[in-house]
Amino acid sequence: MRQIHHFIDGAAAASASGRQGDVFNPNTGEVQARVGLGTPGELELAVQSALRAQPAWAAVNPQRRARVMFEFKRLLEANMQSLAELLSSEHGKVIADSKGDIQRGLEVIEFACGVPHLLKGEYTEGAGPGIDVYSMRQPLGIAAGITPFNFPAMIPMWMSGVAIAVGNAFILKPSERDPSVPVRLAELFMQAGAELGLDLKGVLNVVQGDKVMVDAILDHPEIAAVSFVGSSDIAHYVYSRGAAAGKRVQAMGGAKNHGIVLPDADLDQVVRDISGAAFGSAGERCMALPVVVPVGERTAEALREKLVAEIATLKVGVSTDEGAHYGPVVNAAHRKKVADYIQMGVDEGAELVVDGRDFRLQGFEQGFFIGPSFFDRVTPGMKSYQDEIFGPVLQMVRAESFEAALRLAVAARLRQRHGHLHPQRPGRPGVRFPRERRHGRHQRAHPGAPGLPHLRRLEAVGLRRRQPARHGRRAVLHQGQDGDGPLARRRCRGLGLHHPDHALSGPARAA
Repeated sequence: MRQIHHFIDGAAAASASGRQGDVFNPNTGEVQARVGLGTPGELELAVQSALRAQPAWAAVNPQRRARVMFEFKRLLEANMQSLAELLSSEHGKVIADSKGDIQRGLEVIEFACGVPHLLKGEYTEGAGPGIDVYSMRQPLGIAAGITPFNFPAMIPMWMSGVAIAVGNAFILKPSERDPSVPVRLAELFMQAGAELGLDLKGVLNVVQGDKVMVDAILDHPEIAAVSFVGSSDIAHYVYSRGAAAGKRVQAMGGAKNHGIVLPDADLDQVVRDISGAAFGSAGERCMALPVVVPVGERTAEALREKLVAEIATLKVGVSTDEGAHYGPVVNAAHRKKVADYIQMGVDEGAELVVDGRDFRLQGFEQGFFIGPSFFDRVTPGMKSYQDEIFGPVLQMVRAESFEAALRLAVAARLRQRHGHLHPQRPGRPGVRFPRERRHGRHQRAHPGAPGLPHLRRLEAVGLRRRQPARHGRRAVLHQGQDGDGPLARRRCRGLGLHHPDHALSGPARAA
């Protein structure tokens, strides 16, 4: 049986915990590998490796770090097919979706290639009488990511790419359901460094585990920042525990996305787009569209008829079937969860128009397949509507007006992620989605540099001379120069700023 290990200090490291998790082939239902579930002691090995590596990595100039990211990007592109096949074999999504998973992650790696620009600070002349203010961005040290099963390539790259590029070391804890691709990403990153003559052992470590490992990450004093994607309940837990330990925490939870269909919509286009958004990747996407809200009874009846016809054309197949629209869900437990939600909808009084629970794929009867399901006449009070099902299930909630439809979307307990579909005509909004704004996907973030939570922003102030110095330039005075230290400190306090000596030698002020 294939064993999946940690990746610590540039090499595979077996867990000594004695606890293991099964990794299935979702197409056949068979156990294809086992992953060792780590301990806090094994996390400590990864942390010590990161502590050894991070100062030297941060000291590499940004241009050279950018070259590593460019080489990493090249290696990912060169290994796209093998990565996609490995991803599909453990997750179950079709190869085309797996390539999309990797490509979305690659786009962030590509963004991280511009790290020299990302690290530019700011300078404000004349922030106060005779005072200039400047800021510098510096890495925090060690950051960590806790990622879900549904995007085992994209989300690890989203979290780690920028964090590493700006000079942090990173510890990744992937889902134990499909842990092989994150390990392979770490191997490719080591190779990218080696191609450029850099030993990157410890810059990116991968630790395997379950809640025991998650808690160890949240509690460890050397880990300065944590990113998480998963269910809303766990997101709240991660945020609360991590913030209580003094960490910057970015925790993103569940979503229940709504598509509002207006009477003037091109329904043929709407149905094609909604079908892909609802059932693609077996609905195991936080950006899936599980709720459609037609405005008016006539729109609802016409849309229902077209949706039923479209669903009948969907092909469910194994991950390697190029003609399949989607493959199996990740494991038997998740299949049962989706089936239970379908039964819940029936028990609550929703009309089950299409039932996919009895779907079986010939030759793969033990696989974790579930056919597309479609509910009509769903109401907001139903728990099956309020919860994120995370499977190939589409629910229709009818609304009398656009305003009523929009209120449904905004009031949904799990709140919505923004989306977009094509309108019927230019300037005629056939399908509209609420913008993210404050009712977007659940996110709590400890403050950091704007848009870059893995950076520390240092602010400093300089007191200018009243008279120009030689060559017409203004000389900047810092504490202890020309006897102006007390004045500089008083002006810093008056502006609510730290003096540069304080910022650089003591605890930095995080913006």
